[in-house]
Amino acid sequence: MQVNLHQSFSLLAAADGVATPFPIFLLALAAILVAAVVLGAAAQRVGQPAVLGELLAGVLLGPSLLGIIDPADPVMHAIGELGVLVLLFQIGLHTNLASIFKVGAPALTVGLVGVIVPAFAGYGVAYGLGIHGVAALVCAAALTATSIGISARVLSDLRALETMEGQIVLGAAVLDDVIGLIILSIVAGIAGGSAVTVWGVSRTTGIALGFLLVAIAVGSKTVPALFNRIEKLPGSGALGILGLAFALALAALADFAGSAMIIGAFAAGLVLHNTPHRKQVEKSSTALGYFFVPVFFAVVGAAVDLRSLADPDILLIGGLLTVVGAAGKYISGFAPFWLKANKPLIGAAMIPRGEVGLIFAQLGRTTGVLDAGLFSALLLMVMVTTFMAPPLLAYLARRGHTAGTGTGPGRRGDGSGIDDLVAGERPRED
Repeated sequence: MQVNLHQSFSLLAAADGVATPFPIFLLALAAILVAAVVLGAAAQRVGQPAVLGELLAGVLLGPSLLGIIDPADPVMHAIGELGVLVLLFQIGLHTNLASIFKVGAPALTVGLVGVIVPAFAGYGVAYGLGIHGVAALVCAAALTATSIGISARVLSDLRALETMEGQIVLGAAVLDDVIGLIILSIVAGIAGGSAVTVWGVSRTTGIALGFLLVAIAVGSKTVPALFNRIEKLPGSGALGILGLAFALALAALADFAGSAMIIGAFAAGLVLHNTPHRKQVEKSSTALGYFFVPVFFAVVGAAVDLRSLADPDILLIGGLLTVVGAAGKYISGFAPFWLKANKPLIGAAMIPRGEVGLIFAQLGRTTGVLDAGLFSALLLMVMVTTFMAPPLLAYLARRGHTAGTGTGPGRRGDGSGIDDLVAGERPRED
């Protein structure tokens, strides 16, 4: 029997069994990419990270306005999930664990305070407003994140990334994201039906930490030698492709082990960070991320119900979470009281939630823990904290005379890395 390829690929099955015509899906995907590029560039023109433009692209194209994309479409959702894995893989590639130990006690103090204070404050706000159970935990967990991409990008633009303050922020942000990923894994387990007991939480934490440690220990011994052999294979791009394959495989293994897939993708990046092949892998995954990551942000934006933002209760929740989230992170900059540094700059650099906060919010939405109103309130918090960071950091850097003279890790200008995927690619510096 002859197969008609046009008919075979003309329909995509939706979750409810209703088929979406493939050409319509392609047009929706094209609309996402065009809108994300245009609005991402517009956001950069006014001094904001590209991620905000991509979120607004999703809001514009989503059911609340034009209705071009459906955030519940399973294929669109799958593409967005791949974007999350690429994003976490990039964060891992960008994370130098040795740098955390170099800045030592100040980064540890800032990081821990930056998790504990916002989390407890966020849970208190949610509980006080009548939000209980797992929904309150998701609200609290979303406040623990700090966007490495946005913070590193803005600090490097200010030539402050190589300063003591910049290194403390990077170390603390890495610590916050590692803790945040563990919390996310715990919340995901609870949302999936795990009992909220000391044993249950301890088990989930142990699995997440254990998988991370085992993956790093085993991977650090075996992966470099494997990649050295792969490097000798003919053909270009083999290392980049297999680096991505390694990330996807570890993500699947993390899920099989009972942890979150993002833990596996993050661990893969950590393993490859210290290899001589990191730049090539990072370049390849960034190129892939230019397609998948904007789709993730746009799908998240499309899930926003603008009508819910007209609800005074939702605006109150979002506003209060924004206030305690920003204040909790800002206070963390003053936690190392013995340190002589530009502490307001450190605190302000910890504020933006960016891509990591969105992952928390998206988890709550897809698991059904958050309704449309609470999801929109969390997204409002993510957007406001991300909006406020660049101008606040610029002001504090000028006032505190914090400036570096080097190029710093975030000033590569080569179009690769987590900073370019989240904040947007900068012009090449000659």
